[in-house]
Amino acid sequence: MRNLPVDEAELPLTPTVPESVERTATLPAAVAVLVTLQIGEIAAYRDEKSGALVQNVVPVPGREESQSNAGSTPLELHVENAFHPHCPDYVGLLCLRNDHPLNADTLVSSIRTALGLLSPGTLRVLREERFTTAAPPSFRSGGPGPAHAVLRGDPDDPDVKVDFHATTANDDEAKVAVEALRGAFLQAARTLVLRPGEMAVVDNRIAIHGRTAYQPKYDGYDRWPHRTFIHLDHRRTRAHRAGNGNILF
Repeated sequence: MRNLPVDEAELPLTPTVPESVERTATLPAAVAVLVTLQIGEIAAYRDEKSGALVQNVVPVPGREESQSNAGSTPLELHVENAFHPHCPDYVGLLCLRNDHPLNADTLVSSIRTALGLLSPGTLRVLREERFTTAAPPSFRSGGPGPAHAVLRGDPDDPDVKVDFHATTANDDEAKVAVEALRGAFLQAARTLVLRPGEMAVVDNRIAIHGRTAYQPKYDGYDRWPHRTFIHLDHRRTRAHRAGNGNILF
């Protein structure tokens, strides 16, 4: 989506603190939430950025190498919160600022395209529970979950559950299969360069995303997207949200 009401000249300086979130109804935060609510239910996670519904994706000094939203080195392709039993159905990214020059590209790739690049033997392994995924650095707690398949559902149109930094293959054959999948995703990847007032919504069930490297200046004008998480069916997570709120535990 383009031409959303984000005026870069009216923005405050880009935050540089860890765990940065939006707690007040600024115009950009309201835009991110309103677009989110046209798709589904907004959600967040208690152990990630204190459960804030609108989160800042900004570089943080000293965390340049982090495989998280605070880093600025290449961010591996991943499904958002792939370790969690109730990961988002969609992820929204509203650009307030991009870096100058425009080096920070958002990479997106779909299993629907990558599927045809994989052999039947590789697909068989990816459908078996031979992988574990750890929580990302942005979570305060959470170890690797139970063994899971990387591809789930209809073999002709599967969902994907993988984070190429945090997912571990539990045997040699599984390691070969997940590397083949990574190669297929990279081959099928597209690049998005988000500019202020543009919002990308990624289908977190079938698509993965990442980011190219960039060099933050920490001068108040670094890259700054707002991030939101979207669930299509709040009912299925009712038991995991206190008081029927929006925060999952």
